[in-house]
Amino acid sequence: MTTDTLQQRLIERFQHGMPIGAEPYRQMAEELDCSQDQVLACLQRMAQAGSLSRIGPVFEHSRAGASTLAALAVPVERLQQVAERINHYPEVNHNYAREHHYNLWFVLTGPDRQHLQRILDELRDDTGLTPLDLPMLSSYRIDLGFALGETP
Repeated sequence: MTTDTLQQRLIERFQHGMPIGAEPYRQMAEELDCSQDQVLACLQRMAQAGSLSRIGPVFEHSRAGASTLAALAVPVERLQQVAERINHYPEVNHNYAREHHYNLWFVLTGPDRQHLQRILDELRDDTGLTPLDLPMLSSYRIDLGFALGETP
């Protein structure tokens, strides 16, 4: 199996429904009829190329504690610096630049609302920018999976 074929098959099969267990990469390899080393090497190549940012769960916010969508209006010349500061927090699970007055959007998830507020306050104090805090009121599920074409 070529590297491109394995990459496509990994994305097609596991962008939803990663195996849950003690050896998920071994389980992935079995499903794809390859070795665990091949799966790990392919994931590492995708990460190094920037086509894979993370592998991990997305928790139901109400079961994980607390979460909020936040945004900052960042001067363009500081965008990279502020984004890197935000990315230092393990509580951040998304961080995106947008074309808008509020041009940097991120999601924080933590054990409780007070924890999130401490992070937002730290960011305000560190950057001099006041976060727009938008806690979720209602949950909507959107399937963000993408077909890459026919899997060989």
